Amino acid sequence: MKKLSLKNLVWKEGKYYVSQALNMDVSSFGKTKREALKNLIEAIELYMDGIPKMSIRKVVRPTIVTNTVVYA
Repeated sequence: MKKLSLKNLVWKEGKYYVSQALNMDVSSFGKTKREALKNLIEAIELYMDGIPKMSIRKVVRPTIVTNTVVYA
């Protein structure tokens, strides 16, 4: 059994918290931050069952950047 440290984001969207793994395209949600992260871990474990180790990206010191987009 190997351990992997991942960078995750959690934010509130409406009445739920959304959690997203930055290292891979996996996200989940829950009624609390704790539940959202617990559900994210479960989603990551299911996701990792079918991928090779080399496809996991290492994210070092991420920066959150805000952009403005004009749309119709």
